[in-house]
Amino acid sequence: MSSKEHKEKIWKLSKGIKVGMLVTEDGAHLRARPMTLVQDEYDGTLWFFTPLSAHKSQEVAAENQVCVTFSDHDEDVHVSLSGRARLTQDKGLIERFWNPFVGAWFEQGKEDPDVALLQIEIDMGEHWQSKTNKVVQMLEFVKANVTRETPDVGENKKFG
Repeated sequence: MSSKEHKEKIWKLSKGIKVGMLVTEDGAHLRARPMTLVQDEYDGTLWFFTPLSAHKSQEVAAENQVCVTFSDHDEDVHVSLSGRARLTQDKGLIERFWNPFVGAWFEQGKEDPDVALLQIEIDMGEHWQSKTNKVVQMLEFVKANVTRETPDVGENKKFG
């Protein structure tokens, strides 16, 4: 599990991106699709709305190990989080996370019987964040090829 400091770092990097790619297992195949975060803070759990009838919901019910990735190429930020997913139709949580964007996907609003939340308890992850611009990064790669040292292009940390 992640330390408090690392949870804060992960949230700082991910919250501005908002849309992550959720990877689930569909039999022997992996599938990824974009999902939008609905929470305002992070405590080790990610929350997404999904139709209960969606294929991803069936995949999670069959195999709950998932991965969510976030990338912001303009800021050179990349986050990969893995954990255990489950579906819930808890009315209190639906009310807490509901917003107009979500409402556009459910014809009957919060009362739609197909409304569910995908809860992902994060077990492990990794993040990458460049501390330099593209020109400096390229110089680091050139230097690394000459000196046979690993280029220093930013921060990379794992947890879990």
